[in-house]
Amino acid sequence: MSMVSIQPTTSQGATAPAPQQPKDPLAGMTLLNAEGHEPRAKAAVEITKNALKRIRVAMAKEGVSPEQGGLRLGVLGGGCSGLSYSIRFDSQPRERDRVFIFGAGVETPGDPTGGAPVRVFVDPKSFLYLAGMVLDFEETLMRQGFNFINPNSTKSCGCGSSFSA
Repeated sequence: MSMVSIQPTTSQGATAPAPQQPKDPLAGMTLLNAEGHEPRAKAAVEITKNALKRIRVAMAKEGVSPEQGGLRLGVLGGGCSGLSYSIRFDSQPRERDRVFIFGAGVETPGDPTGGAPVRVFVDPKSFLYLAGMVLDFEETLMRQGFNFINPNSTKSCGCGSSFSA
């Protein structure tokens, strides 16, 4: 039995192309960290400036008071990858929720609130899966909606609303 090995060759002294680094999913985004939290802290969630703008507009449209209510992020069992993201407005935080405050004094174009901070509520069980994630809002010709950029996700489906950890 003979063994053959294949060696890559380059012509006329050219070097092989360097392996490509994985694309940074946060490249070009303006991240906002919650009050009292360091940037990219694992013990928090972050949002982008695009998400802040969209949350403010939607809260005004739904009549949710920024002083009392907020956006609730969560994780539910189900979906094609095992877990699915949940996003909705809530009138107030629950007793054990983690409350993150974003955007105090940050102006966004078309802001109906005049730069009021927004609150994001996360229940303790969901926080196990959402710690360190970034909420973004994407608006393209093909798609419009919130994106969960979650470092805890090991696999996600094509629709982007379910994942496994």
